[in-house]
Amino acid sequence: MEIPHLDLPTPSPEEQAKVNSTNWFKLLNRYHWFVLIVAALGWLFDTMDQQLFNLARVPALKALSGAGDQAAIALFVDQYSGVVTAVFMIGWATGGLIFGKMGDTYGRAKVMAWTILVYSVFTGLSAFSVSIWDFMAYRFLTGLGVGGEFAVGVALVAEVMPARARPHALGLLQSLSAVGNILAGLLGILFGSLEESGAIGDAWRWMFVVGALPALLVLVIRRSLKEPESWQKMHAAEESTNTAAASKAKAAGSYAALFQDARWRHNAIVGLLIAFSGVVGVWGIAFFVFDLLGRVLQEQEMSSGNIAKWKGIALMMFHFGGFFGMYFFAGVSQNIGRRGAFAVCFTLAASVTLFVFAQLNQLNDLFWMMPIMGFCVMSPFGGYAVYLPELFPTHLRSTGTSFCYNVGRFIAATGPLTLGILTSVVFVEYNPVDRFRYAGMAMCSVYLIGMLALPFAPETKGKPLPE
Repeated sequence: MEIPHLDLPTPSPEEQAKVNSTNWFKLLNRYHWFVLIVAALGWLFDTMDQQLFNLARVPALKALSGAGDQAAIALFVDQYSGVVTAVFMIGWATGGLIFGKMGDTYGRAKVMAWTILVYSVFTGLSAFSVSIWDFMAYRFLTGLGVGGEFAVGVALVAEVMPARARPHALGLLQSLSAVGNILAGLLGILFGSLEESGAIGDAWRWMFVVGALPALLVLVIRRSLKEPESWQKMHAAEESTNTAAASKAKAAGSYAALFQDARWRHNAIVGLLIAFSGVVGVWGIAFFVFDLLGRVLQEQEMSSGNIAKWKGIALMMFHFGGFFGMYFFAGVSQNIGRRGAFAVCFTLAASVTLFVFAQLNQLNDLFWMMPIMGFCVMSPFGGYAVYLPELFPTHLRSTGTSFCYNVGRFIAATGPLTLGILTSVVFVEYNPVDRFRYAGMAMCSVYLIGMLALPFAPETKGKPLPE
């Protein structure tokens, strides 16, 4: 399977007009589709593992609490739910920085295979946890692989795709991550039902066992996926007599090089602030709506197996909306620009999250609230796949993308911790349901950070990738 040649002659105005009028997907050849599918599967299984954690977090903490009465168990879950999520996110951020740098140094395809192997193995090992401490250790190690996969995957797709197809392909790549999230929901329903029937023991352990299966994708990647031609040329230039090209090749994956250049430093800081808002919005606020739903259903005296099943359904509804929300960014950004699209998405995300945390009161609410909330809060993530690779040159693309997405996650790890403090300390006098309501509503202001960063963000619509 050959890598498509990138150095094509400059098209005539007539030829360019024909390309511009062609549907983007018709510009892709077989290898383009192969790259997109493999990268999408890697990210899809990555997000499946993330959501399996969200579904399994509370039942796992209950099982590992060692507490005797229900009140003590509930307090343990409130105290450690944010902590274990923060540990996962710190692992995610750490892995992103490590593997993002390695992606520029050693190659996108090779490093993507490593990240998939890491997150799969340690997700599977999470099933064998016996205490809160080894559970947190496995989640940290899983996070290393989860965090690394995104940057190398989007860099790979961005560099292989034809220019006009690039934002659409990246938007589709990010949108397909919703399939992994929905798959996690299906697994939650399946194992929740099996636990309810008595066919299996703890459903959360089986969820993590299934999360180890994506390791098989590594075999496909290592056999058939090639490095992008732009990366190969950059890497080969290390031995070149062209001083400028050799200098770039030697600086590949260097955080020092990222910050020594004023342009890339500016882009990295702005990208970091934009990513921070969306990541906190999802991991520090929105994903806890499933815990809120569980508490609402618990007040209705629903069994734990049924709660697991309905949380799985809620997750599917959420990410059904998320699929369209992420692709929504790709389409809108081609019309009003990347900055305008982010402004629309941040506004929608803050408004809808505030509403859902205030108004979710019964089981039937999930059928309309979850898709709308998923559409709105996941829409900025379509932007991270499209926009972040457009901010950096080939020798720093994976590094810069990972810096924005993952250093933001280091800071964003304070989101679950803050939510945990709000629920267990600030709003502790309220009932368990209202603790989550007020905590989630108070944190929606995080979207203002992204909005304030947008005037400083470079507009990349219609521009080639920087080199």
